[in-house]
Amino acid sequence: MTAAQAPADAPPTSMTHRQILQAMSGLMAGMFVAILAGTVVSNALPTIIADLGASQSSYTWVVTSELLAMTATVPLWGKLSDLFNKKLLLQLSLGLFVVGSLLAGFSHGVELLIFSRVVQGVGAGGLTALAQVVMASVIPPRRLGKYAGIFGAVFAVGTVAGPLVGGVLVDTSWLGWRWCFFIGVPFALLAIALLQRTLRLPTVRREVRIDWLGAFLIVAGVCALLIWVSLAGNEFDWASWQTAALAGGGVVLLVGAVFVESRAAEPVIPLGIFRNRTVTLTTVASLFVGVAMFGGTVFLSQYFQISLGKTPTAAGLMSLPMILGLLVSSTVAGQVISRTGKWKRYLVAGAITMAVGLALLSTIDAGTDFAVLSLFMAILGVGVGMLMQNLVLAAQNDVPAAELGTATSVLSFFRSMGGTIGTSVLGAILANRVADEMARGLREAGMAAPAGDGETRVPDMSTLPAPMRALVEHAYGVATADLFLIATPFALLALVAVVFLKEKPLKTTSGMERLAEESAAARPADGEGPAAGKDAVAPVA
Repeated sequence: MTAAQAPADAPPTSMTHRQILQAMSGLMAGMFVAILAGTVVSNALPTIIADLGASQSSYTWVVTSELLAMTATVPLWGKLSDLFNKKLLLQLSLGLFVVGSLLAGFSHGVELLIFSRVVQGVGAGGLTALAQVVMASVIPPRRLGKYAGIFGAVFAVGTVAGPLVGGVLVDTSWLGWRWCFFIGVPFALLAIALLQRTLRLPTVRREVRIDWLGAFLIVAGVCALLIWVSLAGNEFDWASWQTAALAGGGVVLLVGAVFVESRAAEPVIPLGIFRNRTVTLTTVASLFVGVAMFGGTVFLSQYFQISLGKTPTAAGLMSLPMILGLLVSSTVAGQVISRTGKWKRYLVAGAITMAVGLALLSTIDAGTDFAVLSLFMAILGVGVGMLMQNLVLAAQNDVPAAELGTATSVLSFFRSMGGTIGTSVLGAILANRVADEMARGLREAGMAAPAGDGETRVPDMSTLPAPMRALVEHAYGVATADLFLIATPFALLALVAVVFLKEKPLKTTSGMERLAEESAAARPADGEGPAAGKDAVAPVA
């Protein structure tokens, strides 16, 4: 059945502004859940680990298990979105998030808590990949910028509200840390209901087999490498047999994945997609943005609390300048891109501004005035706002509609991968730099080093005498500035990648319309159409 022969009850391939806003209500509720899950526990983890009687190693696994699961499963979710109904997949990912949240909230041991975080991560991987795929399906690239502000607002609210809500819940005796996990459940259930009521997408039916072996090798290889960079420098040395086993095993698994994927009829990540120059360059840029942005900024809260002596709640509020810069720049750039159709200049300007913001933040110390710090953070946020979401727009605009899910998930995957690597490596550098600065400061002050096992631990500033507190504040200030200095070259590498992008006119048809056109164009050559194993677009309620 061609698009012209579609029955009257078929879902529209072009949606009005009101229909798009209705459909986005469920998407944004789902994205808010994913962002909240990643931020609400940040201030509560010390209390959680102490309450469960767990170790510092368990603390690390509670933090990294969700990120590992999310990053590793994003490509699979993206591929599934190209094969099956996107709405059902979104609802499935939200359902997994609900299950993981309930398990975490009722956990009485750290083992179950870590497992529940893995389940949450798998669900968050689906939300990360599918929300942007669905947006591209219902909104033409030329109009997508108009809705970027809504996405940015949800991101900003979730990022700022998460740590604040988590702190309040932990400090409220009749609620406690378990509600850090329970609080996302009603939002997830609301998102499932809204998606069922407002989102109407055609089902893509294909008579194909998913490359499960390739999927397994990709997930296993990525997990091995991410576990390595997460634990190396903390649990074991970078030069150790554990490094050789995890890094070597991860590389072998990924080489095997490339071999299998190159021969699969329906690969999870079609290697041919990287023949597209736009996809390749935006993927490279996303990787470097992940390293620079997430690796550089994740330690800001620690800097606020240790170097500047702020409370967890105040530290959450102090990140507002960066979030507001991101929100304003993403909204304004999106509106201008939709009006003019020009996008490359904003990617270039965003990469330059992000590099400048990181370079400025590399000058901070324990005595930096908050007004100056706010300006530097706002500049960084403006750069990220112009760059991050528009990289996805450029890639989605230059691939066939049938590959929207794959292209979007590839970018999300490499951005998360970069963030994980950046966070882990820079975290190890931070620990070593703090130890060096503390040792130097103690020598200069003629003080003896405190007894211990040599491991750099996050200090309780309220228990330290004034001279030692001043040394710790200085050490963390210097070390945090060094992290931003190290992150700056990665922003410059992202700039190089976007400079070589070729600007192409933004399409004025949605992913659904393009998919219908591609399917109609393919059928005459296939003779029997769907029976030959090609795409079939069917209506769904």
